[in-house]
Amino acid sequence: MNKNIHCLLIANRGEIALRIIRSCRKIGIRSAVVYAIADAQMPFVREADIAISLNALQVSESYLHIDKIISAAKTAGADAIHPGYGFLSENASFARKVIAEGLIWVGPNPEAIEEMGLKARAKTIAEANDVQTIPGYKGIVQDPAFLKEKANEIGFPILLKASAGGGGKGMRIVHEEQFLQQAIEAAGREALSSFGDATLLLEKYFPAARHIEIQVLGDKYGNCIHLLERECSIQRRYQKVIEESPSPILSEENREKMGAAAVRLCKAIGYDNAGTVEFIYTAEGQFYFLEVNTRLQVEHPVTEAVTGIDIVEWQINIAEGKALTLAQSDIKGNGYALECRLYAESPLNNFLPANGKILDWYSPSMDGLRIDSGIETGTEVGVYYDPMLAKIIVHGSDRKTVIRKMSYALEHLRCQGLITNQRFLQKLMCEPHFQKGEYDTHYLTEKFALEKALALNSEHKIEAAIALLVYRWSIRQKNIKLLKGIPNGWRNNFYRNQQETYFCEGEAMQLFYRNIGDNHFLIRIDNREFEVALKHACDKEIRIIIGSVQQTFFVASEDEMQYFVHHPLSGSLEVKLMPRYPEVEQDKIMGGYEAPMPGEIIKLLVEVGQEVEEGKPLLILVSMKMENTILAAVSGIVEDIYVENNEKVKAGKLLLKIV
Repeated sequence: MNKNIHCLLIANRGEIALRIIRSCRKIGIRSAVVYAIADAQMPFVREADIAISLNALQVSESYLHIDKIISAAKTAGADAIHPGYGFLSENASFARKVIAEGLIWVGPNPEAIEEMGLKARAKTIAEANDVQTIPGYKGIVQDPAFLKEKANEIGFPILLKASAGGGGKGMRIVHEEQFLQQAIEAAGREALSSFGDATLLLEKYFPAARHIEIQVLGDKYGNCIHLLERECSIQRRYQKVIEESPSPILSEENREKMGAAAVRLCKAIGYDNAGTVEFIYTAEGQFYFLEVNTRLQVEHPVTEAVTGIDIVEWQINIAEGKALTLAQSDIKGNGYALECRLYAESPLNNFLPANGKILDWYSPSMDGLRIDSGIETGTEVGVYYDPMLAKIIVHGSDRKTVIRKMSYALEHLRCQGLITNQRFLQKLMCEPHFQKGEYDTHYLTEKFALEKALALNSEHKIEAAIALLVYRWSIRQKNIKLLKGIPNGWRNNFYRNQQETYFCEGEAMQLFYRNIGDNHFLIRIDNREFEVALKHACDKEIRIIIGSVQQTFFVASEDEMQYFVHHPLSGSLEVKLMPRYPEVEQDKIMGGYEAPMPGEIIKLLVEVGQEVEEGKPLLILVSMKMENTILAAVSGIVEDIYVENNEKVKAGKLLLKIV
């Protein structure tokens, strides 16, 4: 029986909340959102028709608090709830509660969520429906000694996976038996923290495999179709960075086989909404079932681009009781689509999350470009949520065209004020193996020379420093209140240069400069002299001529010492003004261990006076939903510990000392 939705509560945040709001507007449904204290100023709160505060900061008391969300839905007068992705989206208990309260659940039925949510059960159902699964162990016995026995039967390398979750949480690759015990403990602890269930699966690990997934849609009348595939093999920390469709490696025959297997599995469980069936694809052309994500995927825009189908709209249609009007024969791929995920993270620091304030956010406008983001200039990126900032999606006629357009989009996108992976994404588009589609899930660690790719040549640093120097001069010039006819920095000794020193990407640069009138400058760096002309300076934008080349830079800053300078070829560079009389820097404590990123101490693993060996875990720090274990760099004795369990720390905070 059909029941129209008039007001939809979105039990999520950020870019996915904004994405769902767009489809609500398209079909005439009022949107309501809930928000945590930290999100009060976020764009999704402002864009929704109704926004209700959850009066909490921690995720457990906000976006994961079922009763608060149900209550908010009633307050908003909503008759349906969409969970987005992450948080409660694959929580069968939440789905049941929504339905029991007389609300419409925009997602698959709770039974399907439950059966596919437990990976062991999902594998059993797949096997029963002639869908090949990865050799492994999926039993309930979790004794480490028994798991060790099973691992040896399967054969190393082994992949440990959380049975109740996904997204790389509770996942470890173990190459040798001696590392299995530690990996079991870490994966189980992470799985329990993320999903409330420490149960692990063991699977044979394929070192050179690819990750390909099939998007499916099913209705409440037994109809099910697939919307082609997405290739998601380029990953770091078991999480996707790049997604594209169609896969550059998949044959039409295997595409049909994988699609048919996905539909067969979903029909077997009565799947009735959007979902994704994930597969491992080996170098030999074999594919194995991995899991079903019973929700909307982060990368769904890729499929929308090549099929022209609004997946969120269909989620709502199906939840209202409407039958699929699309047949499998209607689904045709149109061109190529590619998605890059922009993260607040440091690629050169093992892709660890970063935080800070976005001082300048700008997305270019071009044909075939779609940017899904939940941020804006002024957004504070904290430690409570996933570090993804935006998704950049490009659609075009073929893969080469799309890669070129993506490169241009990444060059002109500005996200200044914190460390991101933007330059990494730019360089990735130029890498020959990627351009040829020759990659697997180990591509970033085995084929992509990260440090070499991200290294900047001196010319880019020099140009950024020159742009900043002239930008700062123009700001001072505008602020002159007396004797406006005299340029700032003027002195009666015409031949004496002024100077400023900048620090950029590990390099200090001393610039000597002289204003020679009419917005022209002579600037000397080392033994090189540059003639520079200021053509335009307005707000964050400055256009200058260096030699004979006119270029535009964008500068963002909150103080007079730290700046971010953006240029299409170099991306956003952090440039610091060095003080004229620098303070003496305090020596680092010998044997001290500092927090590599902001986060929360979730477990101290040692105590004062304890003797530790090199490589021993010292403590566990969680940030942006990612767990990191700090290891002893050398053997020694723990002399002091400066933090406690559950303490929140900033990056660089001294954690403990070993002597």
